[in-house]
Amino acid sequence: MTWSPPASAAASAGGQDAPLVRRLGRRPYLPVWEAMQAFTRGRTADSADEIWVVEHDPVYTLGTAGRREHLLRDNGIETIVSDRGGQVTYHGPGQTVFYTLLDLRRRGFGVRELVRELEGALVDTLAAFGVQARGRVDAPGVYVGEAKIASLGLRVRNGCTYHGIALNVGVDLGPFADIDPCGMRGLAVTRLSDLAPGVSALDVEQTALAQLCARLRRPARSTRAAA
Repeated sequence: MTWSPPASAAASAGGQDAPLVRRLGRRPYLPVWEAMQAFTRGRTADSADEIWVVEHDPVYTLGTAGRREHLLRDNGIETIVSDRGGQVTYHGPGQTVFYTLLDLRRRGFGVRELVRELEGALVDTLAAFGVQARGRVDAPGVYVGEAKIASLGLRVRNGCTYHGIALNVGVDLGPFADIDPCGMRGLAVTRLSDLAPGVSALDVEQTALAQLCARLRRPARSTRAAA
């Protein structure tokens, strides 16, 4: 039977149109992925949008564009072929993943616009901790200088998204050395704990959620479009 997030993990993200937030703690990748698929298959026009916050046990995931040649060495970490967009990445403890389960039609977003909003939310989050970051049109994700600090991959089914964006807070960067991160040979990877020593993972999570929900609310989006 497919695992599903406990109702006790849910909390209001605050504000009209803001997604429901579920904090899942640390979980293996596969059951959470299967739960996202089941959630999306079972959605109706009245289903609330949700953001799932999770840390995963160590795992490599290959997206729909993933090629095994970008797995450089076998270090014993499991590899799972996923249905998200993108190439290969690593998930592990100390990395906060925000899965965005959204009805794009209801929110009025196109996929590219949603990507920019997710990246922008984490850029603003990092700025709150004194770190200057940016998105890249040619390579989705968030970067500090030339080093990647957050990876992004989405899946759209019947106008609804799942998967999302993963932020390196205090994650062990060693496993990234055994892959071409996001299929990019020699891509440097960084983490917030090296850029803002002493940062609290909980503070980062709360700040990121506030930024994500602000950017995903329809009224906030309409105000920006008019500006």
